[in-house]
Amino acid sequence: MTTTRPLDIAYSPCPNDTFVFDALAHGRVPDAPELAVTYADIDVTNGMAERGEFDVLKVSYAVLPWILDEYALLPCGGALGRGCGPLVLTREQATAADLKGRTVAVPSERSTAYLLFRLWAAAEVPGGVGEIVVLPFHEIMPAVRNGTVDAGLVIHEARFTYQDHGLTCLADMGEHWETTTGLPIPLGAIVAKRSLGAPALRKLADAIRTSVRMAWDDPQASRPYVLEHAQEMDPAVADRHIALYVNEFTADLGADGLAAVRGLLDRAAAEGLVPPLGRDALRFVD
Repeated sequence: MTTTRPLDIAYSPCPNDTFVFDALAHGRVPDAPELAVTYADIDVTNGMAERGEFDVLKVSYAVLPWILDEYALLPCGGALGRGCGPLVLTREQATAADLKGRTVAVPSERSTAYLLFRLWAAAEVPGGVGEIVVLPFHEIMPAVRNGTVDAGLVIHEARFTYQDHGLTCLADMGEHWETTTGLPIPLGAIVAKRSLGAPALRKLADAIRTSVRMAWDDPQASRPYVLEHAQEMDPAVADRHIALYVNEFTADLGADGLAAVRGLLDRAAAEGLVPPLGRDALRFVD
């Protein structure tokens, strides 16, 4: 399909996404498609993808098995890395065994964070955890602090701020993943509708790569956009957020990135958490 209309895209207002897409969203990438941007947290964009509502979306890698018939995984623009995984937080010092039968708040049951947590719990929590409660990620730390839940799975800038809430890190899901697999941690993906056609998908991927490189070359250019959407986040925290989640895998997944995605989804499928992927499901375009 050839289109001259703006592409409908939805990504989060988090610093890593606004940093990556600043140049592209503001028309500074030469010969790039025009974008019509919507901002939404990733649990919302996961649902959008399952309903096929946008041309381009930032989603959790965990949702790919349900959407890859309609959407292609782009080889750039997403979030993978090392030392950047979700954390399990509690009010007081605890061990994995202490979570047996306990209530845990998570940001989504179709999130990469949740898959990493379930894989960790299967290995580390004898007898398994108890009730899973889905909460918006900004409500999870207050719920743990107030005792509404026994533990919380947190993502994003909570890595840097949980101690300010008087909370303790019980376990780092990314550390467990890296130790057991040696692979980077797959978190968020960029997907685009296959119906756009291979030439448009390649052009979009090239434009995203250029936008990433432009942000690296001149970080100050994106700063107003990043801070505008970072709400009340401390600028120093926003900088740490970008440094952690925007890296070489954002410019190109490469073999290690694809192996990480395939490894996560194959392990999750073996645990019955997601449908199994076909052999060529992660192929971009021929």
